[in-house]
Order: sequence, then C-alpha cells, then structure tokens
Amino acid sequence: MKQQYSRREILKLLGVTGIGAALLPLNAFHPVQSSMMQRIIPSSGEKLPVVGLGTWQQFDVGTDATVRAPLKQVLQEMVRLGGKLIDSSPMYARSEEVIGDLTTETAHANDFFYATKVWTRGRQEGIDQMNASLKKMRRKTMDLMQIHNLVDWQTHFITLRKWKEEGKIRYIGITHYTDSAHEDLEKILVKEKPDFVQFNYSIRERNAEKRLLAAAKDTGVAVIINEPFEKGELFGLVKGKSLPSWAAEYDINSWGQYFLKYIISHPAVNCVIPGTSNPKHVADNMGAGYGKLPDEAGRKKMITHLQQV
Repeated sequence: MKQQYSRREILKLLGVTGIGAALLPLNAFHPVQSSMMQRIIPSSGEKLPVVGLGTWQQFDVGTDATVRAPLKQVLQEMVRLGGKLIDSSPMYARSEEVIGDLTTETAHANDFFYATKVWTRGRQEGIDQMNASLKKMRRKTMDLMQIHNLVDWQTHFITLRKWKEEGKIRYIGITHYTDSAHEDLEKILVKEKPDFVQFNYSIRERNAEKRLLAAAKDTGVAVIINEPFEKGELFGLVKGKSLPSWAAEYDINSWGQYFLKYIISHPAVNCVIPGTSNPKHVADNMGAGYGKLPDEAGRKKMITHLQQV
C-alpha cells in the first residue's frame, strides 16, 4: 500500500523550512491523491470539485496585459490543481468579459464549469442580460445561471426553466450573501427546487447551520458557498498566529485551508468559491480540496480554537 504524506511530513522528511519550503513544487504540498475531492450534484449525478473561484472585484480589470497576467495564471493553476467552477455576475462589472478572454487564451477553456447570474428586473431585461453574459464569457451554453440576490426571482425562474429545456443553460440556481436572506432561500428551495443555491457561510458566520444547509440537502439542491473568508476579516483575526499542531491531522497547511476545510467538511456543501487574484493564494485554496477533512469533533475543536486566538 502506497504511503501518503501531508505537506508537513514531506517538509520534515526533506528538512526544508522557510523560503526553501516555498520553492518546492506545489504538488509536494498535497497528499498523494489523484484528484481533488468531488461532490455529486443531486439533480444530475454529475460530480463537481469542492473548491472553485469567485471573481467579484478581483477580475474587474481593464485590458492591460500586465494586469491580466496574474489572473490568467490563477485560472491555469486552478484547473491544474483540479478546480473547475468559476463564479461571476453582471454585477461584477468587467469580470465576465475578463473571464471569457482569459479562459479562451488558455488551453483549458472547456475544462471549467462556468457560473454567472441574472441581476435585473423584468423578463426581457433578464433575457438580454443573460445573452450578454453568454457573449462576454464566450459560451454557447452556460453551465449554471443563477438569480442574483433574489432579484425578481419569480420572473426569472420561468425564463431559466425554458432556457434549460432549450439547452442554453445546464443548471438553474439562486443566490444571496446575507444571513437575513436565509429564511427566504429555504422557502424557495422547498417551493422551486432549483439545481443550486449559493449563500454565505464561514467558520464564524454559521447561521446556515441552523436550517438552510439541512434544507438544501433534504430537497436535493447543490450548495455553493460564498464569503468563506468574511471579506478577509478572518485573516486579520489570525494574523501572526500559528496554526494549532493538531491541524496537521486534517492536512491543513495554512489558515486559508483551515477556514475552507471547515466549510467543505459539511456534507451539504458542494463547492466553496474563495476569490483571489493571486496565483499563490489560489494554489493554497485548491489545496483545501485534498487530504483529510475534520469530523464533527474536529469541526467543534476548530471553532473553539478560533474563538481563543
């Protein structure tokens, strides 16, 4: 049986620390595992890798090649390490267009799972906006079209179901990013049974654990998690702090992976979408999709430790 090593064990065996550790090949930082963990989309049986990419702010850039270069590298690293889902929205200004341009420039344009949103009121306005998103992201078919922040959701659900029947989109979803919307999201899941729901959830902001995560699992709706780092506030909380020694038991090699693995370890979660424009950060984020996950006791220990730092 082939022995599997965590990043810490590899570094210890090699006697590498500090800058030398940063220079090791990235795949040395993950346990020996053929691919990222995947979860099944209940409505189809298709599998989706558990870590994806959010693009709010980070991908809202101009046409300057120097500015776009690290974003292209982010996409390349993401797909190399097994990530697929890229989430965007017309609300994110130029992000959809940048995604379309950069994915087309790579050799992996058809290896991603493209998700965007409709964020307007009115039937025809929604149709026009979604057609524009397809054009900007250079897709003939969108993998996932979501209703952004519940805006005119009754109207858009009618259009989305028609588009799904016609093959213009593969999956239908609905999103929000605040705890106050969780009750409405739960009601919509029960009534409409979309393919996906996207909402906020983190190791500190756990309102979704009260009912929404269970409701998604019970209704067979796949879950995408946004705001996993609470707009970066979690990193401020642990700045200058070392990981607990027991984090290695769950193949956690950074605070980013600590926060992401807490989320991924919930059985109702299909994919978490941390946003970044930094290739090193996306590599670290993708690493959360490899190795062991905490069990319920481990999850509680993670919460308690964070409360004490």
